[in-house]
Amino acid sequence: MPAAPRVPLRPLTMWLLLQSLLLACSLRSAAAFPKGCYPSEEEGLKTFRCSNARLTEVPRDIPNDTNKLYLDSNRIPFLPRDAFRDLPLLLELDLSHNAIAGIESGAFRGLAEHLRSLDLSANRLASVSKEALSNLKAKVNLSDNPWRCDCRLQELVRAVDLAAGSAAGIVCDSSAQEEHVGKAFLQLMADTDFCNVYKRTTDIAMLVTMFGWFAMVISYLVYYVRQNQEDARRHLEYLKSLPSKQRRSEESSTISTVV
Repeated sequence: MPAAPRVPLRPLTMWLLLQSLLLACSLRSAAAFPKGCYPSEEEGLKTFRCSNARLTEVPRDIPNDTNKLYLDSNRIPFLPRDAFRDLPLLLELDLSHNAIAGIESGAFRGLAEHLRSLDLSANRLASVSKEALSNLKAKVNLSDNPWRCDCRLQELVRAVDLAAGSAAGIVCDSSAQEEHVGKAFLQLMADTDFCNVYKRTTDIAMLVTMFGWFAMVISYLVYYVRQNQEDARRHLEYLKSLPSKQRRSEESSTISTVV
């Protein structure tokens, strides 16, 4: 009976080793991602999703070839400088429904040339400097935040390109003018220049302060003159009560002093 053909062991061993290495690399990459985050591909774009992942900061291990990044519905409170600097190919960034109350200047540095969509809606933004979003060419959604309607917000709105349909969602949660609360900010901007109002208020406050100081100086001068007049009158009455010779000497002294 002929012997069964032998299966070469070396190619089989190499194949099994290669499969093990690929599996290990895959597991290592998966383990590097934050819990609840995963990569995918949507419409030919590399996507990284971290929606509802209970994140409290922007993850650091995001693949640097990511085109679409979803960080929505988390607990992120703040965006620090260079938060997305390692994502040069990022086109869309969704940060909606977080707890973002502050954005440091330079948080989006490196995204100006490529980013085309930035969603910051439904956060806790009350005031953001225009420098934080300057130079971005992206369509920006700022709706559903507790905005303080003032010159700073006016400068921010004029510095960005608002996403279509999002302008009506920028509503005053607080304002120096009580009647502005609850109203759409862009409608108010049509009739009010918030920066001029601020400047006029500052000028009035400065004038009031200067007038107060001027009034204090005048009051002090009046008090000083009256006090000296009272002292002079008392001194003259004292002189009149002195003997004639001594009185003339004292009067001469008083007159020369006054002169």
